Amino acid sequence: MPTADRTLRSNLKLRHLQLLVTLDQFRHLGRAAAHLSLTQPAVSKTLAEVERLFGQPLFSRSTRGTEPTAHGLAVVRFARGVLTDYERTRNELAAVASGVAGRVQVGAMVVALAPWLAPAVALLKARSPHTTVAVEEGDLSRLLPRLRQGELDLLVCRLEPGHAAPDLDTEPLYREPMCLVVAPGHALAQRSRVAWQDLQGLPWVLPPAWAASRVKLAQQFYRRGLNPPDDVIETASHLATFTWLQQRGAVAFVARAVALQAQAQGQAQVLALRVSIELPQVGLILLRGRTRSPACLQLLDCLRQTVPGKRG
Repeated sequence: MPTADRTLRSNLKLRHLQLLVTLDQFRHLGRAAAHLSLTQPAVSKTLAEVERLFGQPLFSRSTRGTEPTAHGLAVVRFARGVLTDYERTRNELAAVASGVAGRVQVGAMVVALAPWLAPAVALLKARSPHTTVAVEEGDLSRLLPRLRQGELDLLVCRLEPGHAAPDLDTEPLYREPMCLVVAPGHALAQRSRVAWQDLQGLPWVLPPAWAASRVKLAQQFYRRGLNPPDDVIETASHLATFTWLQQRGAVAFVARAVALQAQAQGQAQVLALRVSIELPQVGLILLRGRTRSPACLQLLDCLRQTVPGKRG
């Protein structure tokens, strides 16, 4: 039986890896063949060739399509990582050849977008206008797998302790408090003072249940002998939050920088209620041991220079 080490080091070709990733994506030989502009027999022949190299079946075939085996899942993860690194390197070489500075891919939680990432990207663009910055918004449950797969270079986010792991380097940089907001026309919007009791029975838009901010908000209600919100929509999306703020008359629990920006744009009104909650800091997450591209290193420098509260 061939050893996995020899196969991974010497025998696999890019076309093998592309085939495995495509098969995992479509889970069907015919659709994978069409996507790759190959015949189905050619796809079957190449898959059989790869499976001989590993000495293991990587996909099970049935009338319903193909499914990766346990070995197949491991090899597909490897293939995705190699192809991502290949694509990044190809883009960087093309950028050098054409005089363009490169590309950096950032995962961002809403809490970090407006007050931190936006000024950092502005500084990067002032230095290097042709550097492309690709930003993907989401929460850590969505962004961390993409960081580990090599599809993102870094994350700017709240450093939730539940997602700490040995393969991650974290760099806490500043604190961002939370506050409560409603739509400008909401009954509570113009009150000079709002009590926790006033929030009972209202619809809410809240961060995902795993977020430290969500847990500590519930504690604010319990501490006062009140029940936490039960009419809840959970989202990490800025657009979704402010859509439901308007459409449902909901209360939203958001980072203060996000709230103040929305208030300045007429999208929300910050409630006159102090939310005394200590939360994890906002900062950077990078995958430990990964080589940083020049564009990534340049953005990291810009991020460290534009930390809220430390500028100038």
